[in-house]
Amino acid sequence: MPAAAAPIISSVQKLVLYETRARYFLVGSNHAETKYRVLKIDRTEPKDLVIIDDRHVYTQQEVRELLGRLDLGNRTKMGQKGSSGLFRAVSAFGVVGFVRFLEGYYIVLITKRRKMADIGGHAIYKIEDTNMIYIPNDSVRITHPDEARYLRVFQNVDLSSNFYFSYSYDLSHSLQYNLTVLRMPLEMLKSETTQTRQESFDIFEDEGLITQGGSGVFGICSEPYMKYVWNGELLDIIKNTVHRDWLLYIIHGFCGQSKLLIYGRPVYVTLIARRSSKFAGTRFLKRGANCEGDVANEVETEQILCDASVMSFTAGSYSSYVQVRGSVPLYWSQDISTMMPKPPITLDQADPFAHVAALHFDQMLQRFGSPIIILNLVKEREKRKHERILSEELVAAVTYLNQFLPPEHRIIYIPWDMAKYTKSKLCNVLDRLNVIAESVVKKTGFFVNRPDSYCSILRPDEKWNELGGCVISTGRLQTGVLRTNCVDCLDRTNTAQFMVGKCALAYQLYSLGLIDKPNLQFDTDAVRLFEELYEDHGDTLSLQYGGSQLVHRVKTYRKIAPWTQHSKDIMQTLSRYYSNAFSDADRQDSINLFLGVFHPTEGKPHLWELPTDFYLHHKNTMRLLPTRRSYTYWWTPEVIKHLPLPYDEVICAANLKKLIVKKFHKYEEEIDIHNEFFRPYELSSFDDTFCLAMTSSARDFMPKTFGIDPSPFTVRKPDETGKSVLGNKSNREEAVLQRKTAASAPPPPSEEAVSSSSEDDSGTDREEEGSVSQRSTPVKMTDTGDSAKVTENVVQPMKEVYGINLSDGLSEEDLSIYLRFVQLGQSQHKQDKSSQQFCSRCPDGVIKLTPISAFSQDNIYEVQPPQVDRKSTEIFQAHIQASQGIMQPLGKEDTSMYREYIRNRYL
Repeated sequence: MPAAAAPIISSVQKLVLYETRARYFLVGSNHAETKYRVLKIDRTEPKDLVIIDDRHVYTQQEVRELLGRLDLGNRTKMGQKGSSGLFRAVSAFGVVGFVRFLEGYYIVLITKRRKMADIGGHAIYKIEDTNMIYIPNDSVRITHPDEARYLRVFQNVDLSSNFYFSYSYDLSHSLQYNLTVLRMPLEMLKSETTQTRQESFDIFEDEGLITQGGSGVFGICSEPYMKYVWNGELLDIIKNTVHRDWLLYIIHGFCGQSKLLIYGRPVYVTLIARRSSKFAGTRFLKRGANCEGDVANEVETEQILCDASVMSFTAGSYSSYVQVRGSVPLYWSQDISTMMPKPPITLDQADPFAHVAALHFDQMLQRFGSPIIILNLVKEREKRKHERILSEELVAAVTYLNQFLPPEHRIIYIPWDMAKYTKSKLCNVLDRLNVIAESVVKKTGFFVNRPDSYCSILRPDEKWNELGGCVISTGRLQTGVLRTNCVDCLDRTNTAQFMVGKCALAYQLYSLGLIDKPNLQFDTDAVRLFEELYEDHGDTLSLQYGGSQLVHRVKTYRKIAPWTQHSKDIMQTLSRYYSNAFSDADRQDSINLFLGVFHPTEGKPHLWELPTDFYLHHKNTMRLLPTRRSYTYWWTPEVIKHLPLPYDEVICAANLKKLIVKKFHKYEEEIDIHNEFFRPYELSSFDDTFCLAMTSSARDFMPKTFGIDPSPFTVRKPDETGKSVLGNKSNREEAVLQRKTAASAPPPPSEEAVSSSSEDDSGTDREEEGSVSQRSTPVKMTDTGDSAKVTENVVQPMKEVYGINLSDGLSEEDLSIYLRFVQLGQSQHKQDKSSQQFCSRCPDGVIKLTPISAFSQDNIYEVQPPQVDRKSTEIFQAHIQASQGIMQPLGKEDTSMYREYIRNRYL
């Protein structure tokens, strides 16, 4: 069934801020610069924000005329005859928001961006740099002595570090939600279009649609899921004042994309992590949950698989799988004032009816459906009770809540002491995790936007038939989610999530018909690529929450990590301890100010004067809640009716109110993703093309030796990779040692005792994949003088490459067969005397083979050189000379063309 709608592309992607003494004029346009909008920001108010949106869409010519009139008018008022009255302040790509401390308002603009991923032609950008501009004029500014300190605290949140946005794809929602919305029935879209037109923001935006007799395409824009939006508070003041295209919502977390080449067929593997903005903070300062059921360090991780050979959401193949990590949903904390590496865990409040856990799991049922599966990785056996406190309380809470839920929708609790299994020499941690991952994916299923492939009918698989989720006519839906936690939700959690993601990736590839069985093995190019994505993902989240990178990685639990890893772990342990002890408090203040948890107010204590922020995050401590939830019927009634489907994706009146539906012309720029992606109106360079620059399995992971299987699902040797060690001198010895260590080899003594309990206190630098050689032949290392030279035997044996050894002489039997073949060829075609001239004998007696017939046109034997005219030859010669630095003088036509371009572009 084709999609009934298309996502609405924001028409504000390029911004220019113009300045006068009385106002700022923010001019925004789409990427093609064919539609413009203008915001007027008053600069005469010292503490209030006055913004006017004139609700009109301008053309390029109309904007030029408007700016010209503004320039002329301000020049006349200011008495400036020779200079300009309108100044161009800054160029930008989006508005992060507006913020005020104790003086006037600031505007935060995105001045640099970098493309990080592409999903169905919808680009995802990372913020590279921002600019914070004070709005009120200096003549009306009322200074405050603490304003500068608040400004420094606010800017401690580095917006250039892992903040992402998109002009057309809703990053706060999952791919399943975004594509489900686009497949709404046409009848509902028509009714929503009628309501939207009655409440239309723009005066002329629906003009012209009636003349087409109702034809067109429905555009849909959904409200973001504010839990994962980090600038919601900064945009709240203008949300109801300006057009929706000015509102650019950003998320915080991680986004990475790599290309998996399957015999030339590109498949994009994307990993998106969304950090919750509720109860957000640093490691020891934010533990457990608040009174609203929001937990600390809550991250929603989504892996998306798409066939890049077909771009659109309508005809393309897309699949996704979502899992969640988050702190144990209880009232608990750790006191860091003792300066201990492992502060004791304290339960702050008694919660006999699991009230906070009920709120948390009700949120999850509404967003993900059922079943909710909890994978608890904290320790079960300890000499001194530490982590086990959390396990016992969590078991009691889940047991209490489950007794009121219907049996088919109960919360599934899986406890597993990962630290104990890691220390054991007889148990394989990843094998046990793989068993858990298989059972989890079978219960939740995954999302795919196409029906099951015919190959699953031709080659039925037992595991595929047992897969859960919800099967619909257009594909499959994921119902339920895996929630993984340890104490910090960092090292152990990341490894467990990787194993579940690896299992889900196999099912996703199988559903798209790319592999014959839903199973992936280690040491394949596909798994290496996926493992690198997950390690980058884990390092990023660990730095944001814990202050250092991961300690224990997948290689650590496979016990194939290099011996130098132990020293890196120690350094990261010190880094994490220093960050937690000395810098986390300042980071927490910055997050509280950025997210609007704390609002500076004149006459009240400042942010840095508060003894604790407990009262800021727990609202029930400041006032009584208006209603109390039932202790038995702890869920939202509407949510339980639609299980196992998530209530947020059910088509109902409440969810339809969250959508903006508008009808467009078929080729309108707001819904034309082909035009947005390929951009035919601008010159493209292969060097800047994102799809060519991204990580590729064929270029970065596949060995460069001859005669190998190019499939990314072929198991390689542990020392084979596409990344060479030749350019990294520090890892040469490590590479040689890794050659001698196979995946099945016993670990060195220093690695056998690796305990995941230390994950809460340490982390490591991301391991470099370039530490292994790309060839299977031995590496010889020799020192010559001061520098060491590495030589490799790149010549492969002929037997291995060709199947025979060409240096050996032919046997008599092979030689006789060849002679008979030559005789048959000579007697097959008889040439007349006129054709004898084409055949001649060489002096050494070897016959020179020539074709039987002489063809006058191009054929497989001969090619006539093309005839090139004089003008083309001159152009080619000029191109060659230009590459050598010899430039040709410009002609009159070129000069006039360039002047016309400058006049249209800048004047």
